[in-house]
Amino acid sequence: MNRPEDLVLVGYVSGAYGINGWVRIRPYSSDADALLSAKTWWLDKPEWHDVDMMQSKIHGGDVVAQLMGVAGRDAAEALKGASVQIRRSHFPPLADNEFYWIDLIGLAVENLRGEHLGVVGDLMDNGAHPILRVTPPPDPTLEKARPECLIPFVDQFVKTVDQDGKKITVDWESDY
Repeated sequence: MNRPEDLVLVGYVSGAYGINGWVRIRPYSSDADALLSAKTWWLDKPEWHDVDMMQSKIHGGDVVAQLMGVAGRDAAEALKGASVQIRRSHFPPLADNEFYWIDLIGLAVENLRGEHLGVVGDLMDNGAHPILRVTPPPDPTLEKARPECLIPFVDQFVKTVDQDGKKITVDWESDY
């Protein structure tokens, strides 16, 4: 089976939920809207396959869902540990100046003086706001690599996000 190229890992099956074949999904995001809205999921267990999601809801910090073809608790338990992926094109649309983290990873980061600070390697959430984890460019004059740069993803520091131009402009100096 051909897997779509725009699949995004959004969580994993942590076990069964109830006795009627529902599964419990641990989402990798605190906002599970993409997982709840996609009608087709891709699972890697027992092998890569797509499955129709019939119903889903938030339960505690997890998502519980009824999947087509998963009948009974044993079938749901057999999926424990499976990765859950959905197509990026199935993510719900966002308001202006909102971004999915997956869309920020890989963007170049420059400061207001035009200095290249690196590339967004990842993001993390400290509870108050997301933080860009910027991997600095290699510097052959240094014996060891410079440490990553952590930039709060707030208006005070992030001035523009140009997804088409693959660049984020920040009010941040290279020696911070």
